[in-house]
Amino acid sequence: MQKPILEVIHLKKVFNGTEAVKDVSFTVPKGACFGLLGPNGAGKTTSMEVIEDIIPPTDGQVLYKGIPRNDSFREEIGIQFQHTSLLNFLSVKETLQSFHKLFHNAEDLNELINRCDLSPIIDRQNNKLSGGQQQRLMLALALINQPNLVFLDEPSTGLDPQSRHNLWAIVEGIKKEGKTIIMTTHSMEEAEFLCDEIAIMDGGTIIAKGSPQSLINTYCKGSAILLPRYAFGMDPRELPFSWRMRDDMIEIDTDNIHAGLTRMLDLDIELSEMHVRSGNLEDVFLRLTGKQLRE
Repeated sequence: MQKPILEVIHLKKVFNGTEAVKDVSFTVPKGACFGLLGPNGAGKTTSMEVIEDIIPPTDGQVLYKGIPRNDSFREEIGIQFQHTSLLNFLSVKETLQSFHKLFHNAEDLNELINRCDLSPIIDRQNNKLSGGQQQRLMLALALINQPNLVFLDEPSTGLDPQSRHNLWAIVEGIKKEGKTIIMTTHSMEEAEFLCDEIAIMDGGTIIAKGSPQSLINTYCKGSAILLPRYAFGMDPRELPFSWRMRDDMIEIDTDNIHAGLTRMLDLDIELSEMHVRSGNLEDVFLRLTGKQLRE
């Protein structure tokens, strides 16, 4: 049986007496995309920084290819930071050439430029890039040393839908090459689309772990019926259902759509503007943490 490429064992990190990461353990198989999700303050960013060997752990261990991390670990990983300062007076091409010289096993620059669609902006200065263009450059820099393990920190934050999907296509290409990806994200859609396995963190610990679909099947088996507030001729607090407000809609949980609708008709609830949807990863997150991911 093949060893996982990464093992995180009872990881703990304390800052000034505060446990940011309490006891985190997980494994990542080679070639998988592993997502670390959690509300702000959950400990996911600190966990990532410890795993990346940017800050030391207070306790616990991180194994790479079955052994403690060493110099080869730093040579074989790529990190796309959410915020990275680049020299404004350099062009995209000059930036790539500068980073290219830092590594023994550097990727062919033309291949990298094509993969990350940098040709149209190759001569543009770094401070003239849009958000999506800068993210593609950051991803190219993370891949420049042909890493086995790639860390992505909220790779599509702030991008418009087209730029986000373009970035996802690049990440999908990385996955198809058999590279391993560990990512944090604030986009449930992104996590569902890219991740093979997800760990949800809250309060410095992992509270759930599994594939997106297995988490949905475990924690959100039923469906939800959405109706505008004015569809109810009663105070929603009197409803004999589990419900919550979502924007300006009332969302009602039900394990049986037919039985739920029959009950609503009996209560004379107006159903003409009804929407029905199955559970998704955002529902799992809300149920487990009681928070929106962006809170």
